[in-house]
Amino acid sequence: MTEKEKMTRGDWHDANFDEELLAERSKAEALCYIFNMSKPGSDEQLSALTNLLNAELPDGLTVLAPVYFDYGNRTKFGSGCFVNHGCYFMDGGTISVGNNVFIGPFCGFYTASHPLDYKTRNMGLERALPIIIGDNCWFGANVTVLQGITIGNGCVIAAGSVVTKDVPDNAMIAGVPAVVKKIIEQ
Repeated sequence: MTEKEKMTRGDWHDANFDEELLAERSKAEALCYIFNMSKPGSDEQLSALTNLLNAELPDGLTVLAPVYFDYGNRTKFGSGCFVNHGCYFMDGGTISVGNNVFIGPFCGFYTASHPLDYKTRNMGLERALPIIIGDNCWFGANVTVLQGITIGNGCVIAAGSVVTKDVPDNAMIAGVPAVVKKIIEQ
């Protein structure tokens, strides 16, 4: 089994030294550079984003520069999404973003983790688990979402929160770690 196949399955894999994964991340980094350095809304910028995500752009998707992806093609956006400046998508595990999701500036979505013991960690191993975000969510500025998290529909994540556990539909969460503060009447 290749390291990419292991990554796709959510298994421990060599992310630091595997040539195939290094090449894919290098390609994504180059496309992020083109996107981030292009005139906003230009054909060059939209082409870079299309190539980065390896998909037709959904209706109403807005992504502001700078933005960073590890792979790009492992992140999928629904229609009507807005991604503010400075966001990072560590998408070794898939990141699925629903429709009409607003992502504030400097948010990070981190699908990867590393072994706790340094000998294994220094071997370049990591495990990437998916992040799933429902429809109609709003992320305040500087939100961190960790690996393996599912966020329900209609949620609001307060600025500065660190999401370490799944979030039910229509929850307003806040804090480090984030906890449910209230259920929103929709």
